[in-house]
Amino acid sequence: MKYYIYHIPGKKIGVTTNIKGRVEQVQGYGPGEYEVLGIYDEDNIEEASLQEAYLQKQYGYPVDIVPYNKLNCNKNKLNMKVNVTEQTTTFPCPLNKLKGRLMDNMGMTWETDHGVFFINEPSIKWIMSNIKTSMFNDQRSYIYNKAFARFYDNHEAAFTRDKVVTLTGGLESDNRVPECCDEQNPCTCEPEFARRPKQTVGLNDFDLIRMWANQRGIYEHGDTKTQSLKLVEEVGEICRAILKEDHDEVVDGIGDAVVVLTNLAELQGVSIEKCINVAYNTISQRSGKMVNGTFKKD
Repeated sequence: MKYYIYHIPGKKIGVTTNIKGRVEQVQGYGPGEYEVLGIYDEDNIEEASLQEAYLQKQYGYPVDIVPYNKLNCNKNKLNMKVNVTEQTTTFPCPLNKLKGRLMDNMGMTWETDHGVFFINEPSIKWIMSNIKTSMFNDQRSYIYNKAFARFYDNHEAAFTRDKVVTLTGGLESDNRVPECCDEQNPCTCEPEFARRPKQTVGLNDFDLIRMWANQRGIYEHGDTKTQSLKLVEEVGEICRAILKEDHDEVVDGIGDAVVVLTNLAELQGVSIEKCINVAYNTISQRSGKMVNGTFKKD
């Protein structure tokens, strides 16, 4: 392993062990838009840190308050130590440093109650979209393990294993691509909705909703009747907010209604994703026209 001191003219000077991953993939600069000012062997992290600070000062950039070699997430870069509990995995890095550290630790694995997780480009993207700052230490950040496991169920496992066994024990993804389909042979055995590019919008939120509801006993002690009544109540709140032209309340009401619908589906023994799939497959074939602000099917 080597440490590279890089310079993005007019922007910054930094240190990394993965020059292409950190500068090109994470920060978005192409070849020719940055330069390497120095390369140091693995044993010379302290020297690289001192040189980084010296060059930052010489080039007129702000000097990092915490030297590179003193950052917790750089003390053992190739085996980043994570703290795993039943609920969460905590990384020893603040949000603004985490993506680079994840790139440096590509291929790293760790065990949780929900299975073995590993770092690759898709999982880094998910982590960075769902990471939260620790309320106890702003230099640490965490993810929810069950939600991460659901990501594997709906993405990694669905495309890499012949038989899908979900890490969470939940429903399998409705977006799996069957063996008869590939990029050259578009699917004819699954509906259009299942063939569309995967969308992360809503998926992770649905997982968090289900985890939240399960922790509060809604699935164990609730039923479809109470959730149906709750849905009517939420729809009433939305209508009231629309009449008052209260945008924030409309957004809040729609969100609450989606939460109730997610739980109602789960209590009915089906996932909300499946319900959306079925609905889309129906409406996608409809024709009609707009009448008084409403779409009327033929």
